Amino acid sequence: MAQPNNTAGVDNTFRRKFDREEYLQRAREREEKELEGRKSKSKGPPVQRKPLKHRDYEVDLDSRLGKTQVVTPIAPLSQQAGYFCSVCECVVKDSANYLDHINGKKHQRALGMSMRVERASLEQVQQRFENLKKRKETGTFTEQDLDERILKQQQEEEERKRQRRERKKEKKKEKAVEEEIEVDPDVAAMMGFGGFGSSKK
Repeated sequence: MAQPNNTAGVDNTFRRKFDREEYLQRAREREEKELEGRKSKSKGPPVQRKPLKHRDYEVDLDSRLGKTQVVTPIAPLSQQAGYFCSVCECVVKDSANYLDHINGKKHQRALGMSMRVERASLEQVQQRFENLKKRKETGTFTEQDLDERILKQQQEEEERKRQRRERKKEKKKEKAVEEEIEVDPDVAAMMGFGGFGSSKK
């Protein structure tokens, strides 16, 4: 025997009904507010950023290498542990992350540069080749310079090692002097520390 079909008389009024026009109007109002906010933030025409360029300074990663530093929580950012970026006013904890930061988008934008590289023209490339050729001919760009620089670095490293050894020796001497305790001869004799010399008098 077949069951009667009761779906025709089911009341579905408890379901929520959405008014499409109302939600479209809300979306339009939200978009207008965002546009107004963007216009008020920009305060003028969009900024044209300069293309990327080479650094004209040496990145200092090892000046504080091997040095001890007292870190306090109330110290200014520039004196805290790590690498301080004065452009973005932040501290990065290690050298790899510091390099990532100074090569990154946020830092370059703070410097007024976009992440695009300027396309070199044919004349610029030819000029660069000419400059390199002149440097090679005049001897300012030779293997000898490279050898001299390597030798100079090795000498500086040896000098630093020598200074470290001297400082260690001085510290050992100071420590030895501090450890020498002045002992009263009567107390030393009582304790059996008479000396290690000969017993003959």
